[in-house]
Amino acid sequence: MKKIKFLALFLSAALVFGSCGTSNTVKGGAIGAGSGAALGAIIGGIAGKGKGALIGAAIGTAVGGTAGALIGRKMDKNAAEAAKIEGANVEKITDANGLSAVKVTFESGILFGFNSSTLSASSKSSLSEFAGILKADPTLDIAIIGHTDKVGTYEANQTVSTKRAQAVKNYLQSCGVSSSQFKSVEGVGYSQYNEAQSAEQNRRVEIYMYASEQMIKNAEAGR
Repeated sequence: MKKIKFLALFLSAALVFGSCGTSNTVKGGAIGAGSGAALGAIIGGIAGKGKGALIGAAIGTAVGGTAGALIGRKMDKNAAEAAKIEGANVEKITDANGLSAVKVTFESGILFGFNSSTLSASSKSSLSEFAGILKADPTLDIAIIGHTDKVGTYEANQTVSTKRAQAVKNYLQSCGVSSSQFKSVEGVGYSQYNEAQSAEQNRRVEIYMYASEQMIKNAEAGR
């Protein structure tokens, strides 16, 4: 089902910023202005279950409120476009700089067969659509994380999760996505296995879209 999932904790955090249904445009401005940066980092950590959640390298300087709002607007648009793709579940999160980012989860039942890293025809179709979003804005940085169920050894699952992440990256690149946009491509085996979900739901690939340093510079310049 195509949908955007808003984290419950994120909605609670929105109350701190003044309204419960705050868009990334507004939220990005609040975080960029410094009032919610620490909280944003906490939300990001929970959204991604730790490792791989706080994606991106912190730029080391505060991002202005106007720039944060501009980046938030871009991410709102990217999230809406990604949510139209069959088999993609979308969450709006924050990156290592406290700025708006987007997490897209492709379930393995859609992308791969059991214990396989070979992309199906239907998953290639979905990823081709997703590649269009990434190509439309080369200032988007990308991180890809592969996951598995708990069948078999940890080493075997680590291997297959890495191959799945690489398969997604390779296919996106074959669709014209610039290699420079991929900042992290890794598998985490079942180290982030969610006991509250089924094995099939745990066999997934996550793609994070977040602001590159160039996007931040552009936003600071009002673009």
